[in-house]
Amino acid sequence: PLPQQSELNSFLWTIKRDPPSYFFGTIHVPYTRVWDFIPENSKKAFQQSHIVYFELDLTDPYTISALTSCQLLPQGENLQDVLPRDIYRRLKQHLEYVKLMMPSWMTPDQRGKGLYADYLFNAIAGNWERKRPVWVMLMVNSLTEVDIKSRGVPVLDLYLAQEAERLRKQTGAVEKVEEQCHPLNGLNFSQVVFALNQTLLQQESLRAGSFQIPYTTEDLIKHYNCGDLSSIIFNHDTSQVPNFINATLPAHERITAQEIDSYFRQELIYKRNERMGRRVKDLLEEYPDKSFFFAFGAGHFMGNNTVIDVLRREGYEVEHTPAGQAINNRNPPKTLLAFSSSSPAHSPYVASQELPLPLHPQKEEEEEEELLPHLLLPDSIDMLEKVDRKYKKKKKKQQKKQRLRQFNDLWVRLEESATDPPPRIRIINGYITVEPQPRGHGRSSHAHADTSNAHQFSHSLFLLLLTLTLHMIRLH
Repeated sequence: PLPQQSELNSFLWTIKRDPPSYFFGTIHVPYTRVWDFIPENSKKAFQQSHIVYFELDLTDPYTISALTSCQLLPQGENLQDVLPRDIYRRLKQHLEYVKLMMPSWMTPDQRGKGLYADYLFNAIAGNWERKRPVWVMLMVNSLTEVDIKSRGVPVLDLYLAQEAERLRKQTGAVEKVEEQCHPLNGLNFSQVVFALNQTLLQQESLRAGSFQIPYTTEDLIKHYNCGDLSSIIFNHDTSQVPNFINATLPAHERITAQEIDSYFRQELIYKRNERMGRRVKDLLEEYPDKSFFFAFGAGHFMGNNTVIDVLRREGYEVEHTPAGQAINNRNPPKTLLAFSSSSPAHSPYVASQELPLPLHPQKEEEEEEELLPHLLLPDSIDMLEKVDRKYKKKKKKQQKKQRLRQFNDLWVRLEESATDPPPRIRIINGYITVEPQPRGHGRSSHAHADTSNAHQFSHSLFLLLLTLTLHMIRLH
């Protein structure tokens, strides 16, 4: 039986103004594991808000492309050139083990959705030799049996982005990719090698059955569902960085682990909280008549120097909203379509990289179709580069217009065979999501989706596919 509303967790805070705005703490786990424990008033606050903001816009082609290039070593360098030989050898060995084990880790449900182990491995680790060591460390940390079993269901923040799109809400992001990415690249080399070595040691011990991870995904879900607002575990989820501090380390290594932990806490939590809080304040001041729903990692609202503290310092009244407390927005969006296509683009911090799109971009999609080959083959470089040039020209023109853009689904089609209809799979920063079942809004079935694929590819999908393919071509 489901718990009573009053017993549920609450990661909702109300920013007291008219209309009210909201902070909501998310975690990076499949939404199905936590959705039933999120109170109705949090869901209602989301539905009644005019505008939904996330940390990053993970459906923008620029964001995906920037995330990819930020993770890569400088041109011409490979991981083998920069890592100590022993660590490189152990890394290669571990990835071979993961690739071998992955088919046995997959669940029947994943196979039923058309997810294949090879797809999954290549999407997450396919280009590992070209990645910077710190990103390889994060990748290795997420290539565990528990993690693989959860792939294919959107994580909570991604699910909210999909829902915002379905409800045709206006959306935005308070951070640029560089602001999340550069701090990770800022660790010095000896710290990175230490972190990668510790991660490999943990994974090797796990394989040997002699180690338990201190914070598991299950612990994270349990703390979230119980509404534990004081848990340090959320900081590690929010910064996406594992915890290296552990009592068995020799003294000098424990100091390194503490230095890394405090560097990440400073760079990936505190400094970002300050910046995010200031941008939230700017948005609230710029749009006093709009109700915002800010969905950020739960760690940004807990501990010291939180986003909430920044807002309170600026004179805003922000209060925690327990489950069961009524949500009173006297001016909710009048219809599901919150804004018309003539509204200005509402995203001051990402506008310079965004591709503004009208809400009904039929004409542009028709123009784009003549460029869209049915199969983007890896050897059609001339075609891809020609389209890339056209896209850049078109983007310049569109940026002058600054029209409203919406979250567009970016689906990467991965074909298994001509007879087996391919799944439609989203790959975002290593997180893989299979298209949810149709909800009766425009897609009658998978068969329908396959027969009309050109019409369903949005402009943004095409650009993402193009970006990813170009990266692969240049790297091989």
